[in-house]
Amino acid sequence: MVLVDWLANLGPGVAGCCCCCAVLVLLVTYRRYCSRSLWARSLCWLMSRTERPLFRVALYTKTRLGYLFHKRQLKKARDRHPTGHSFTQPSIFNDIKIVPVPILSDNYSYLIIDTHANIAIVVDPSDPQLVQACLEQEGAELEAILCTHKHWDHSGGNKALKKLHKSCKVYGNSFDNIPGLTHPLSDKDQIEIGQLKLQAFFTPGHTVGHMVYLLDGKSFGGPPCLFSGDLLFLSGCGRIFEGNPLTMLSSLDTVMALDDDTLLWPGHEYAEENLLFATTIEPQNAARETKLQQVLEQRQQKLCTCPSTIGEEKEYNPFLRTHTSELQDSLGLQRASDEDATHFRAKVLEEVRRCKDLFKSR
Repeated sequence: MVLVDWLANLGPGVAGCCCCCAVLVLLVTYRRYCSRSLWARSLCWLMSRTERPLFRVALYTKTRLGYLFHKRQLKKARDRHPTGHSFTQPSIFNDIKIVPVPILSDNYSYLIIDTHANIAIVVDPSDPQLVQACLEQEGAELEAILCTHKHWDHSGGNKALKKLHKSCKVYGNSFDNIPGLTHPLSDKDQIEIGQLKLQAFFTPGHTVGHMVYLLDGKSFGGPPCLFSGDLLFLSGCGRIFEGNPLTMLSSLDTVMALDDDTLLWPGHEYAEENLLFATTIEPQNAARETKLQQVLEQRQQKLCTCPSTIGEEKEYNPFLRTHTSELQDSLGLQRASDEDATHFRAKVLEEVRRCKDLFKSR
């Protein structure tokens, strides 16, 4: 590989550097010595093989580097999965339809459609091409984009869709550098579009400005629906890139306070891996075992595993079980008599996250 050879020629001190900033400087320097196409191929090769958290997060933020990586990932996904990575079915509640749109290798965008008025909201439209095709198939006009956070695999389609739908609003938190943002949101702000009523919750931890969106089911006679981005997955939660365990715990507790019948629509198809991980730290959890068997059957057929419910997640998602003695004992953690309960739960969460990060890198 040309990039590897070039780095090696710089000497062991530079080539072996683990600092993300140094790597980026090297890439800029390397760009001067090769053609544009060779540089792009070399860059994407390096991106696809590093698991260093600081470098990985740089690939998904609003930078030129992140943009190039996102475009490459879109092309690869469209070539490999022209109809999407999973088979999905819409959920219909009277006049409201929720359509999961499989994007990239494991992401989900979501169309929330008011079928009576033929208007739609999209959550995290990473691939504008697939989202637009789905809108045309449903015969709905896009009124708003709800962006959970700035990473390209969630926000990459914002500007392109805004160009196609001139009156479309782009919602998100201003702390995140969200492409095309027109309507900055704060914690517990309300959004009303047609009969669609949503509330935004500020849930930092994965990024500094992460938001989740709760669709109120009362207005259409259905269940509440949480679009959780990278805060919460089926049996998992997002990496803590721009926060600390206490911050993430507070955000997860926001979700824990929701009604148990709330449907969970996460930003990724991580269910199988997350449940397999949960097996390693709570092997005796019967609810987890039942859910795992269900998910294994679904994934054998490449079926979408969304949604679960918040009530279900409380039973088997280790990131929502930091308060339970079962999980604490399994991790070998015991609260000291003078230790604050919240700080202890943050310690438990940090250990679960550490174990999950190691599990993912195997």
